[in-house]
Amino acid sequence: MKILMVTAEAVPFAKTGGLADMVSALSIQLAREGHDVKIVMPRYYKIDRKKLELLPGPMAIAAGNEETWSAVYTTKMPGEEKVSVYFIDHEQCFGRDGIYGVPGETDFHDNPYRFAVLNHGAFQLCRKLGWYPDIIHAHDWSTSLAPVLLKNVCRYCGFENTASVLTIHNQGYQGVYGKDKFPALGIDWGLYYGAGFEHNGAINFLQAGVSCADMITTVSPTYAREIQTAEGGFGMDGLLRVRSDVIRGILNGADLRQWNPEIDKKIPANYSAKDLSGKAKCKAELQKRMGLEVNPDIPVVGIVTRLVDQKGIAEVFAPTYGSIFNICANMKVQFAILGSGETWCENEINTLQSKLPNLRAYIGYDDALSHLIEAGSDFFLMPSRYEPCGLNQIYSMLYGTLPIVRRTGGLADTVDNYNEKTGDGTGFVFDQLTPGAVYDTVGWAVWAYYNKKDHILKMQKAGMKKTFGWDEASSKYVQVYKEALARGCGRF
Repeated sequence: MKILMVTAEAVPFAKTGGLADMVSALSIQLAREGHDVKIVMPRYYKIDRKKLELLPGPMAIAAGNEETWSAVYTTKMPGEEKVSVYFIDHEQCFGRDGIYGVPGETDFHDNPYRFAVLNHGAFQLCRKLGWYPDIIHAHDWSTSLAPVLLKNVCRYCGFENTASVLTIHNQGYQGVYGKDKFPALGIDWGLYYGAGFEHNGAINFLQAGVSCADMITTVSPTYAREIQTAEGGFGMDGLLRVRSDVIRGILNGADLRQWNPEIDKKIPANYSAKDLSGKAKCKAELQKRMGLEVNPDIPVVGIVTRLVDQKGIAEVFAPTYGSIFNICANMKVQFAILGSGETWCENEINTLQSKLPNLRAYIGYDDALSHLIEAGSDFFLMPSRYEPCGLNQIYSMLYGTLPIVRRTGGLADTVDNYNEKTGDGTGFVFDQLTPGAVYDTVGWAVWAYYNKKDHILKMQKAGMKKTFGWDEASSKYVQVYKEALARGCGRF
């Protein structure tokens, strides 16, 4: 099957979150299974042209009110030479820092035009290559114009045998802009209503993509259900229920080449479910690195997160409201925190670590430290308000670190709650996102650490034996592709 991934980001070239990991990992897995996979994305300022190959001749793109031109560069995906990555090189749109925005302008004012260039350019790239895919796989709001173009424009001029799949990585980000931005999309005004863009007098990219895609996926089964509720749909739950027959939830896999305690080169000692001795060395190194008391008998709770509301940060860190001060004051426990995001939260964490000797944090991002926290912690706190899939709880289990999570989205699909009678489970799960629930569940985990060591070991080994590779997920995507072809153009 020929598959074109249309995306705003893909590792290792550009990344803001799990979308970038998923696009690259799924593409590599599909290619290894014999499919012909290509990725098209922007060439951002930080992607060095000198490391890419320039395709001969400029490419015309009909976005906005007039035709524009771009260059196209290409390279192979590191780790899989069969996957070609194509970069649309349009200096006006992408020759800047930031994918969607920068700290001073978190949502670029010209994003509708920027991503229209990407989406139109994806179809032009196929024409330039003489390569017409069976599937155009779009990801989130920034490429939701692709299913619109396929259904309403391109299917009648060269893409008769192509179907579309849209993956929703985060329903909370929909690409909503003023109606005055619609001309930047380079499509007929009749599609403002006809393709489903209209949203309270504005335009909504994701809504149009959901309206037009042949098939829709989310990155976990539970999240597929949650986005069809008033709480999880962010105003689109009605439309998503209407389209429920084409929605499938497929759990993301993990890149086991990067996240595997048996071979991880970023941790001080490797280990496995058969021999956990290396984990104790990782714990000691984590305590030392973070400036915590080096003591194997005190449980360490790790946190690696974006400090944003979605991640439940208020219930943990908010002054006078959050639970972490009381946890650290009342329990014999340590916290190792890595994250960045909202300024108030960064400041509060710095204040907390000046008051609490058992809480230490690194504000920012450090890839090696994230691996060390996963390997060296006993527990991993992830109290998300919503979590489409989540990867850190998966990494935690693979590293013998027990997740403490809220029952939502991919967290509900991956973490099995602790059974005090049998010792079964792979983590500690709570339902309501409140400071009290976070406090009580962390307390439950700490109690088990001190009083049920045999249960803790049993759970660690159970989590480490779980399989989270991409092979199962890729087979489910292939089935979705076949359904899309049957619905979109009568194939299969």
